[in-house]
Amino acid sequence: MNSRARVAAAIAALSLFGAVVVLPRNVAGQDKPATGLAEVMAATQMQHTKLWSAGKLGNWRLAGYELDQIEAGLKQAESLYPAGRASEFAPKQLPSLRDAIGRGDSAGFAKAYTELTNACNTCHRALGRSFITIQIPPNSPFSDQLFADQLTEGRALAQRICGACHVVSETANEAPRPLRFPAPSFAELARRPTLTEEGLRELLNSGHRYLGPNQAMPNPRLAQYQIDEIVALFETLRLSGQ
Repeated sequence: MNSRARVAAAIAALSLFGAVVVLPRNVAGQDKPATGLAEVMAATQMQHTKLWSAGKLGNWRLAGYELDQIEAGLKQAESLYPAGRASEFAPKQLPSLRDAIGRGDSAGFAKAYTELTNACNTCHRALGRSFITIQIPPNSPFSDQLFADQLTEGRALAQRICGACHVVSETANEAPRPLRFPAPSFAELARRPTLTEEGLRELLNSGHRYLGPNQAMPNPRLAQYQIDEIVALFETLRLSGQ
């Protein structure tokens, strides 16, 4: 006997004894969401995790992007649920979270994110899904994604270790330094077709000997992740045509 037949036989047997078979509301069709809701909410949960990772590291551009994805997912979920329950998918915490992201306010972000997470669980309970509990992620499962703002980190690093000689970015409102050595700006270097990514990585991995005035360019002694940040900065300068 297959599983469907066994279930049918069990229900028939219970009915013989006058038992009342109570089906879950979604099985009974009284409050059943449209097909696809589970997939939408699974994607939203992933973005919820990424949002926290981005905000925790101050990557506000990525945080804003993930919040946009969450908002779009909740609107889609709203359209998939029966009328009368759709308002459950419009948490009031989204504007305050967006405001904190726009201001780069880490404390405000943490507070609004916690309130959003609590609202998720309130919604689950209201819709009969109390067995789904969301929490602030203790760590990120996305080991293949860097959540720090690589470009911002690279610019800050370059200004700190290279800015004594090079202008790092003409659009960064760098104060003029009268004692700069006559070194080319990063924008000028980025425009040079001979400076490829491979060549830049090789340069940054080297000791910088025989470079600069009097061949005295200092060795920055960069870690690999710092080299990645500088490369990202150069790629952005090249693409922007500065």
